[in-house]
Amino acid sequence: MSPDSIKRIGILTGGGDCPGLNAVIRAVAKTAMLQFRMEVFGIEDGFQGLIDNRVRRLSFRDVSGILTRGGTILGSNNRCDPRRYCTSTGPDGTPVFTDVTPTCLATIRENQLDAIIVIGGDGTMCCAAPLVEAGVNVIGIPKTIDNDLFGTEITFGFLTAVATATEALDRLHSTADSHHRVMVCEVMGRNAGWIALTAGVASGSDMILIPEIPFDDEAIGQFIRQRMESGPGFAIVVVAEGARSLGGAPVVARIDPTSPDPIRLGGIGQRVADSIGARTNAEVRTTVLGHVLRGGMPIAADRILATNFGYHAISILMEGASGRLVVREGNVFSDVDLLASAGRQRLVPTNHALITAARAVGTSFGDRLTRTEGRAGNSSVV
Repeated sequence: MSPDSIKRIGILTGGGDCPGLNAVIRAVAKTAMLQFRMEVFGIEDGFQGLIDNRVRRLSFRDVSGILTRGGTILGSNNRCDPRRYCTSTGPDGTPVFTDVTPTCLATIRENQLDAIIVIGGDGTMCCAAPLVEAGVNVIGIPKTIDNDLFGTEITFGFLTAVATATEALDRLHSTADSHHRVMVCEVMGRNAGWIALTAGVASGSDMILIPEIPFDDEAIGQFIRQRMESGPGFAIVVVAEGARSLGGAPVVARIDPTSPDPIRLGGIGQRVADSIGARTNAEVRTTVLGHVLRGGMPIAADRILATNFGYHAISILMEGASGRLVVREGNVFSDVDLLASAGRQRLVPTNHALITAARAVGTSFGDRLTRTEGRAGNSSVV
């Protein structure tokens, strides 16, 4: 489709909510309205809005004054995959899935949308893939607090989540010191350890457990015993929800068979706390931050990042791009093939410079690697 023929665009926010979504909606809509005189339509509750034909025109007033607001004015949904949408359940409770991609395409045609701006993480980009394959002009914008979307060095929402986690860990630090306790804090992140790693370093946590480095229970016990007996007498342990022991599997809180991503992680913090308690004489407490990390207003850095992402999405769309994902690499904004990014996760390299720096100041990652082993790789510090 020629850029000159793009007059009406839709905006969709998929997956879990996170700080900065409204900032992106604002940047996309205002750029489209002011620079290119487009009509902008909001698709409500993610892909559910395409399935139910819940599409509404956004005015300039609708997208004004929302830069600082958390969440999304359009609503979101992390349970809708057009190719595998749960339409009913069988007699035994088994979900029945249907490919509703044709329904989504019909909604796009009925509302005469020339392009869709899809804001989300790897799951959302996977859900957008059949639309791209069907010829819909889709531009993706990377959103997730987990920072695990393949192809970009950073996603908006991540920095605010790290700031929230860091503040919580700082508060746990004072009570751990006062009561001579081990405080275990579980944070989100799914299969990636970016939040735990970055917040752990920022807060000066003594131990950081991430999915990419399986931990050893005996090594953890030895580290904590030494710190409690001959060190400061307290410890802060930050645990990514996807962390696992050597030879073990992530702790699953529950399984939702009707969801495109049925695995719900959770419980590793208590599992680690129980292990520490069994191996030491320390008093151990557990805190789970959970969805607290998704909420609240975005910090300044995320507002700026979101604005840049939104602006670049419209810019490349009007340059003739289609099926692309806006990314930032080396602090430079560009774009990559959306289909090449969908379904792939960006994990923490085990030789990441931030891991090396953390080990150098005595931080444990629950393994038996000493602080003098390993050298920094080429990965940049977030």
